[in-house]
Amino acid sequence: MSIADEIFTLFENQGDSAYYGEPVSQTEHALQAAFLAETDGATDSLVLAALLHDVGHLLHGLGEHIAEEGVDTHHEELSQTWLSQHFGPDITEPVRLHVAAKRYLCAVDPDYLNQLSPASVQSLHLQGGPFSSKEVEEFASLAHFHGAVQLRRWDDQAKASGLEVPPLEHYRARLEAALGAQRTSIDLVRKN
Repeated sequence: MSIADEIFTLFENQGDSAYYGEPVSQTEHALQAAFLAETDGATDSLVLAALLHDVGHLLHGLGEHIAEEGVDTHHEELSQTWLSQHFGPDITEPVRLHVAAKRYLCAVDPDYLNQLSPASVQSLHLQGGPFSSKEVEEFASLAHFHGAVQLRRWDDQAKASGLEVPPLEHYRARLEAALGAQRTSIDLVRKN
C-alpha cells in the first residue's frame, strides 16, 4: 500500500469521528484546512501540512473527549513523528509547530484569543497557555515560523459545517510528488 493510500485509509477509517467540540468531523476539518491553504495560494508543502496537521488525532486512538479529562494528547508531535518517516520538514515542521503557533498568536494578538472556539480555548490551557515574551521571541526565530502561523490560521477557520470542498483524492498528486521529492532527497544524501 502506498503512503498516500495509507493516509487515505486512515481518514476513511478514523476520520468520521468528531473534531472535538466542533461541528465537523476530523476529515472535514482536514479537507477544509487544505482547501483554505490552496485558496490562499500556499505552496504544495503547506497545503499538505494543512491537510495532515491533525493526523495524530487519527493515530492516537483516544477519543476527542480526552481533553475534558485534562489530557493533552500532544497530537502535533505524534503527527510530526509519523509524517517524518515519509515527508520533509517543509511539511512536518509546520505540523509540529501548529499548536505552538496558537500559543504564539494568543500572546501577540489580543483579538486572536477572543476568536478561538470554546474547544480551542480548552485545549490551549492543556497545551500551556499563551507564550511568555521569551517563548514568543524563540518561536519567531524558527525556520518554519511563518508556515506554522499560517497553518494555525487555516486550522482555526476550518470548522464550517457543510462547507463543500474537494475530496481527499484531489490531493493525491501533491502527496505523491512530495513523497517522490523526499525519496530523491534521501537517495542524494545516501550517495554523498
